[in-house]
Amino acid sequence: MALAVVYSFSLALHGLVTWRLSLGLESFDSNLAITLVWMLLLASAVLMPMGLLARRVSKPPATEVLTWIGLLCMGLFSSLLVLTVVRETLLLLAHATNALWVDALPLHALQLSTALALPVLALLITMLGFWNARRTATVVQVDVPITNLPEALQGFSMAQISDIHVGPTIKTHYLQRIVDKVNGLNVNMVAITGDLVDGSVKELGQHVAPLAQLSSTHGTFFVTGNHEYYSGAHSWIETLRALGVQVLMNEHVLIQHSTDTQDPEPAVMVIAGVADYSAHHFDESHRSDPHKAIALAPDHAVFKLLLAHQPRSASEAADAGFDLQLSGHTHGGQFWPWNHFVQFQQPYTAGLHKLRDLWVYTSRGTGYWGPPKRFGAPSEITHLRLVRA
Repeated sequence: MALAVVYSFSLALHGLVTWRLSLGLESFDSNLAITLVWMLLLASAVLMPMGLLARRVSKPPATEVLTWIGLLCMGLFSSLLVLTVVRETLLLLAHATNALWVDALPLHALQLSTALALPVLALLITMLGFWNARRTATVVQVDVPITNLPEALQGFSMAQISDIHVGPTIKTHYLQRIVDKVNGLNVNMVAITGDLVDGSVKELGQHVAPLAQLSSTHGTFFVTGNHEYYSGAHSWIETLRALGVQVLMNEHVLIQHSTDTQDPEPAVMVIAGVADYSAHHFDESHRSDPHKAIALAPDHAVFKLLLAHQPRSASEAADAGFDLQLSGHTHGGQFWPWNHFVQFQQPYTAGLHKLRDLWVYTSRGTGYWGPPKRFGAPSEITHLRLVRA
């Protein structure tokens, strides 16, 4: 039944796009080109659901091939559908204009030209989006100004990676390139702010092995994202700890840091982490709690950092007295136009923001989810430095 529903939905959406394009291409004199477009749309309607369902209907190696093709079709069709909506809006405005001013716009030529341009533009966006998604994320430099920052923490550096989504199309080599780039930054600590995986430890355990190579002064810290709970969070927590990654579950650790190894009084920092904002839906004992994460932290701790997968933990983090929160989850929208809709679900989409005394940095993510596509929201490895305000 589920397969029937998914395929019915896919066919209906593809049928809608086909119908609207057909009306615009009625006068086009190349039957071969039109037939090719319709055949590609039919193939996409059949193959797109495989991006999510291949494991249910096939076995390796066909599973991986069907998954790749299905997700590529998903990425292409998402642009086709959005551009169809944009085209229909433009044509509606053109009709309204002509109703007010007779023959002000050449409607027939506009319908044909936009129908011809739409699949070409969708394909170009998808190709560029694929390149952006599959390349190694660029390093984004961010200075975080902190009032009364002690000299020992001036220039303290952190590498944040988030939302890698090791899974159907992201494997060992993709993650290895990220690890190599992070290690080249020579940071004081590494933060992984959730949604590392999309699949079970059995399926993907070998593909996260490069994380054991991450190097920094004080180590690597991890908090769960919502996708860890779709993938067996308890098993992943054990696996990551076995790799030497410190998993913070509504708790904190203290580190002592100084720019000078001879300094007799290094600064004490709190590094805290909370489970995903929605974790309690899967395990009540994992309910996200910034106050619990900082409980019993010493008064002489001069800086308090919180790792929280979702930016909407910020209000509680500010109440709890943290100085900086590092988050992900949003992917910056991943590809247009979804970057305009993330703000309705999260308080921050990407970048550095201030909430009362709390700085919040939201990463656009280091990998991608679903279609291998990023357009207008490039992936990032964030290199943060603490600087005196």
